Amino acid sequence: MGRKKSKNNDRCTMSVVHPNAAAIDVGATMHMAAVNADRTPEPVRSFGTFTTDLHRLVDWFAECGVDTVVMESTSVYWIPIFELLDARGFAVFLVNARDAKHVPGRKTNVSDAQWLQRLHSFGLLRASFRPKGQIAELRAYLRQRERLLEYGASHIQHMQKALTEMNVQLHHVVTDITGSTGLPIIRAILAGERDPAVLARMRDRRCHATVETIEKALAGNYRIEHLFILEQALALYDTYQQKAFACDARIEAVLKELSVRRGREGGQLPAARQNRSHQQNSLLFDVRAALFKLLGKDLTQINGLGPFLALKLIAECGDDLSTWPSAKHFTSWLCLAPSNKISGGKVLSARTRRSGSRAAALLRLAAATVGRTDTALGAFYRRLSARIGKAKAVTATARKIAVLFYNAVQHGMNYVDPGASSHETRYRARVIDNLRRRAKAFGFVLQPAGPIPGIAVS
Repeated sequence: MGRKKSKNNDRCTMSVVHPNAAAIDVGATMHMAAVNADRTPEPVRSFGTFTTDLHRLVDWFAECGVDTVVMESTSVYWIPIFELLDARGFAVFLVNARDAKHVPGRKTNVSDAQWLQRLHSFGLLRASFRPKGQIAELRAYLRQRERLLEYGASHIQHMQKALTEMNVQLHHVVTDITGSTGLPIIRAILAGERDPAVLARMRDRRCHATVETIEKALAGNYRIEHLFILEQALALYDTYQQKAFACDARIEAVLKELSVRRGREGGQLPAARQNRSHQQNSLLFDVRAALFKLLGKDLTQINGLGPFLALKLIAECGDDLSTWPSAKHFTSWLCLAPSNKISGGKVLSARTRRSGSRAAALLRLAAATVGRTDTALGAFYRRLSARIGKAKAVTATARKIAVLFYNAVQHGMNYVDPGASSHETRYRARVIDNLRRRAKAFGFVLQPAGPIPGIAVS
């Protein structure tokens, strides 16, 4: 009878990938930091979150010979220490807490910082993508602008409520009270004008409602308290609009600096796919021209990608996609590719993973939009939608757009839409070839009843 081997002897030793690793358990008022036990008698220390405490933490890492640090993305508490470590030259790994929790073997007497340090030293944690430099700055401005517009939209509702309380039905006859018809009328009301006929003549010529309809809607009970609330709501709306315009100026400046630094020459800006009218909440500068100067390519030639959506994708992913070796890696990071779970050669599941990625949400929005167009991508979306449902069709189309975006930014691809008929022709050709192979396998020959338009019969 053989001797029973000890579990400790059977346990294989893992090679150390990051010998000079450290970890930080990020908190709101305290950070727990851990280094290798052979670097200092006290390998785990606590530090406050004041700026002086953060500098002491970074100095301690430098004394211990640390060159790479890992931390979890806890709320926004990680940002100050992350930026300080990055500025001091440390390689900082920002990881998802879910990845650390899924690794088995944790001891109960090991702190979070020690466990993170151990996993990182063996290379078991992947760093999350975070844009650097001016791309991170651009992303911050765009996200702030988005929040400001959301705050301003709430005050539009406050204006509508005040108008309803005065029984002024302007928002029922005008599509948008902050448009070229509604806003001048509201400002005139707050300036003291009460005559519905005078107010109705401020109607923009493009407004669908007639002057008579607007005049009837403006006959209300202008009580002083409701006018006071309307005035405050309008003032707050104007304030958020002005702050959003300030963000536009910063965004334009960052794009110009990036263009100068990249020094790409893309030639002449191609003609736009479609003539777009001025959209509400659009930026104050030509976004399409600014992106073309930065990238050397016009991303808006890809169906579904408008100038503003393309700008937000660049802010989320960057103008250099070399972080992802191929388009497959890029779509996998976006959680738009199937996540195959295979056991014993059998595919157990191919569902896409859930993701809170803003870039993935933008691409899904583009896919839903392109599904209503007479393009190759639109035909692809409609065919899949009829076969497997709209939700899966949006994901599949979003993946196609992501691949086109990756190839355009990283490899300089010029996209030309082949048209919806081209896609349908290729699809029918594939179906007919498949039918011919199946007929041949059963000993039959498939013959067309007549000429098939767009398909050559061999």
